Amino acid sequence: MNSTRRLPRWMKMKMPVGENYSRVKNIVTKNHLHTICTSGNCPNIGDCWSRGTATFMILGDICTRSCKFCGVKTGKPLPPDETEPERVAQSVKLMGLKHCVITSVDRDDLKDGGAGIWAGTIIEIKKANPGITIEALIPDFRGNTALLDLVIEAAPEIISHNLETVERLTPLVRSVAKYNVSLDVLRYIASSGIRAKTGIMVGLGETEEEIYKTMQDAYNTGCRIFTIGQYLQPTFNHMPVAEYILPEKFDEFREKGLKMGFMFVESSPLVRSSYNAEKHIHDV
Repeated sequence: MNSTRRLPRWMKMKMPVGENYSRVKNIVTKNHLHTICTSGNCPNIGDCWSRGTATFMILGDICTRSCKFCGVKTGKPLPPDETEPERVAQSVKLMGLKHCVITSVDRDDLKDGGAGIWAGTIIEIKKANPGITIEALIPDFRGNTALLDLVIEAAPEIISHNLETVERLTPLVRSVAKYNVSLDVLRYIASSGIRAKTGIMVGLGETEEEIYKTMQDAYNTGCRIFTIGQYLQPTFNHMPVAEYILPEKFDEFREKGLKMGFMFVESSPLVRSSYNAEKHIHDV
């Protein structure tokens, strides 16, 4: 592993360019949509938007939690926009997507945690886009299975919920979420028959042993898709990067995960939760 703090050469990102990039940007702006691509400072925005894909972020762009790794704004959110499900559905149609990823901020201020808007968005997308497949990258809903059921019953093809980091670092990195609650969420998703997916960041000070234990913990819930990417510090107020992991080590993580039995392991420095998401819908 590499302990230098300077951004290494393999973390260099491509500048966003091209006709498709401009088209996606215009659709997002015109329809007043939020994306995790911009709110989360995703390093793959140029690649994904140039391919005509984006990860929509519903329920506003202000999160009620203040996790030490996340670049999304935190504070008091606005009330949910009841027109959002239809607007997102129409934007998906304009983009001509065959697969889309939806995520959201945490909305602990709402009685249902935003699960109603979640379900409505998935239903509207499917109604406006026959044949589309959907990945729902959800918060933990504090482990409330009745709220998870609202999302499950809307029938996205994949439901993803990220562990984000190893168990030891969870209290330092995540402001509210608990490691075991996230495992319970993954287990509940998998038991419903919907494909479950999760992911972590590395470079926060975890050990290799902890990484492999986290992967095994996720696998034991029934989760079969795992993503691993390099943590990048969004601002000076967030947790610093402990180390930059060599690309060769990410290859080892992938090989180890596949040997564990995961169907898909996306593992490289620039990988984020929804990177190559369209591939995860198919059986190997």
